[in-house]
Amino acid sequence: MKSQLGQILRFGLVGGVNTGTFFVLYLLLHPHMPYFAAYTLAFVLAMVGSFFMNTYFTYRTKPTWKKFLLFPLTNITNYVIQSVGLLLLVDWAGMNEKIAPLVAAVIAIPFTYVISRRILIPGTDAAPAADPAGPEPQRSSTSSASTV
Repeated sequence: MKSQLGQILRFGLVGGVNTGTFFVLYLLLHPHMPYFAAYTLAFVLAMVGSFFMNTYFTYRTKPTWKKFLLFPLTNITNYVIQSVGLLLLVDWAGMNEKIAPLVAAVIAIPFTYVISRRILIPGTDAAPAADPAGPEPQRSSTSSASTV
């Protein structure tokens, strides 16, 4: 539990750095292209940095090509949440185009943590349950070779 708390704290720190990187890239690109194109390009560039920060720092795991190629899939949910949030905040709520991406990114953070953990640390398909019979599944899973 303590190591997972450390991961969550490191994820938050990486998320802050990544969000800042994304936001700076967005602001640099926005004057040269429409806001949604700037948002998308900044998102892709920041995602590459996020992969390396999360593998080395957050989860302390070795980056591999397989994880690198799967990592964008983990961000699909993040991208959808941020994109819908951005469009709603700008077009429907009238929020400033320079601030809306930051707000949308904050909303997506919890979803990104769960998905990235599942991709970057194999075997974390389910969150640990607070089951009173916690040790029992460990014994049964080691005695049953047919569980796949």
